[in-house]
Amino acid sequence: MAEDSPPVKNGALLGAVGFAGGGSGGHISPGIAIAQRIAARASTIQSVFLCSTRAIDADMLRQAGAIAEPLPASPPRLKHALRFALDFFAAKRRATQVMRERDIRHIVSLGGFVTGPVVVAAKALKIPITLLNLDATPGRANRFVQSRATHVLSAVAATGLARWNGNVLGFPVRRSAVAPANAASCRAQLGLESARFTLLVTGASQGATSLNEFVPHFAARHKDLFLNWQILHLTGGAQSDAERMRGEYARLGVRAVVIPFVHEMGLAWGAADLALTRAGANSVAEVEMNNVPAIFVPYPYHKDLHQKANAQPLVNTGAAALALDKLDRDFNMQSIGIMLEKLIVDGAARDAMRGALMAMPKRDAADCVAELVLADWQPR
Repeated sequence: MAEDSPPVKNGALLGAVGFAGGGSGGHISPGIAIAQRIAARASTIQSVFLCSTRAIDADMLRQAGAIAEPLPASPPRLKHALRFALDFFAAKRRATQVMRERDIRHIVSLGGFVTGPVVVAAKALKIPITLLNLDATPGRANRFVQSRATHVLSAVAATGLARWNGNVLGFPVRRSAVAPANAASCRAQLGLESARFTLLVTGASQGATSLNEFVPHFAARHKDLFLNWQILHLTGGAQSDAERMRGEYARLGVRAVVIPFVHEMGLAWGAADLALTRAGANSVAEVEMNNVPAIFVPYPYHKDLHQKANAQPLVNTGAAALALDKLDRDFNMQSIGIMLEKLIVDGAARDAMRGALMAMPKRDAADCVAELVLADWQPR
């Protein structure tokens, strides 16, 4: 992707694509994947991310070498309706300014609270909009955007998208989320023992407090299971959280590498024999792309548990397992622990999952979106 510099007006650049989304890695990662494919197809077109002011956005986009334009948007909250409205219009004004300054000629909307003001601004400027829905149950932002979009795409089978044609695109996966080497090499690069079986625990970019509490508790009860295993635990959150958990594993005598976050997520997937992970669409896609046997644990704070729908297609084909997080460490020993114990012990079950994953067709969804955006390109 291009360096963070103003557009050149002498014809060396042919405008820019704007990516609207942020606030979590799940909204940023697919945009990075699409931007990489656009750069490969048309190196003179910039990609600009109209993102949130959250640290995760800045961190991921900096690592990707992407242009970030943070907007002062905020999530809608009933108790803070006035603040949301003020932030919405401030973000719209800033988005309008960025689109003019950066010569943005197409907006790819990725969902989340940032997309609303960007899409309203783009519509006023008559800029084409492509909505890429990333979840089986579209959020409020995507339901708002779909009536204003030029194109409505969905990475997964979805309900509630009236203008979607039913064609499942697949999820755009960034290159850094694909294993770059064999398991032994990936483990060595992460400080793991090359010959040990590896359990990857991840709550995605924000971490998962309940999983962070459950896994050490599980390890304490089943230390014998980890004689030939090690844990790669991505905690999310602060470095101090990772340090505390590192100490817990050390006291238990369980081999573990504990870090908040891995930018080269392909290394983590490549190292893993089994994953315990949230079921955000991004995580499900990366599991499928890397053929990693996984137990999906949907985010428990959504009333409809809509992450469950993301994982269900893999579960239905025997390519993954599903467990519910009850937000209670002891209860989770039953709801998650029994399944985790089985898959640690049963290599044949893991092999069957991996075989089912390998049999699934793989499609470069990011390149499909890049092709559509460039087909619509309007020279000026």
